[in-house]
Amino acid sequence: MTSPRLPWTELAPQTFKAMRGVNAALADSTLGARLIDLVQLRVSQMNGCAFCVDMHARDLLTEGEDSQRLHGLAAWREMGFFTDRERAALAWAESLTRVADSHAPDERFNPLKAHFGDQEIVELTIAVAQINLWNRVCVGMRVPVAARPMPVR
Repeated sequence: MTSPRLPWTELAPQTFKAMRGVNAALADSTLGARLIDLVQLRVSQMNGCAFCVDMHARDLLTEGEDSQRLHGLAAWREMGFFTDRERAALAWAESLTRVADSHAPDERFNPLKAHFGDQEIVELTIAVAQINLWNRVCVGMRVPVAARPMPVR
């Protein structure tokens, strides 16, 4: 496939602009681009969003992420390559992504307090909500992935 089902960015330009505005606000957070991209890659894997998986994997490689960590992200619980801070963020992201089943339990929320300030927890929560929105739009519109070489770190 070489084009989306509908030219959604043209049909809903204000919504697209607003979505990009949330991304811009998150880029200014103290969470850091690498953590946000790591969380957003994991959520995109869970949601099966090819476009977002490709984009966040590329961004992480450009940011200097280790390829072993990148390849092992889907099994982060079984790998010792992720920090406690990252683990807390990934567990929260997975819980929010499956909120209908998890109901965002305290056992996923409370560990965040050891690694993040209140503002960061809110920003992380918004980052997870935002990538879930992007995933649903990109999957629903079948946004294609262009074949191109991956960046080398």
